[in-house]
Amino acid sequence: MNENQDIYIGQTVAILVDGNNIERSIQSEFKLKNAMINFDSLIPKLLDNRALNRLIYFREGKNISSKLAERLQQNYHGSVHPCHKSADIPLSIKAVQLAQKVDCLIILSGDSDFIELVRHLKGEGVRVEICAVESTTAQIIIDEAEHYQAITKDDCFVYKASKKVRSKNVKT
Repeated sequence: MNENQDIYIGQTVAILVDGNNIERSIQSEFKLKNAMINFDSLIPKLLDNRALNRLIYFREGKNISSKLAERLQQNYHGSVHPCHKSADIPLSIKAVQLAQKVDCLIILSGDSDFIELVRHLKGEGVRVEICAVESTTAQIIIDEAEHYQAITKDDCFVYKASKKVRSKNVKT
């Protein structure tokens, strides 16, 4: 039994993912092209027997994998939110909205831009945890969070992009 388990009994958790930050960090740190988070292995570690309230994956751009969105919905009642530019503002707004509904917010990002958000949430009485690739995570965010979980190579997988098959028009 985990020594923190008694603390976590009955806690509800929201997980907010800065997709672009995490994807870039994983791909550069582990030298894996097309690497993604393996949510099936990471989420149980992050929750540590706590209840997942929601999981939201924020990502810049309109071309977001429908398979990712479908998988997050099916397995974690999660959703994917495309962002016009950076995920920083949409993620921060959602975090503040969720602060009254959950006991803990886990932010998957090592971006120091979230430092004021972390401080605000803690001031509101919300436990804030950070999960990111250690080498690309700002020390200030690690120090401010109540818990830090490093993403390792074991928490990732490499997806294979599907090749589109083109049919040839044959004139007869």
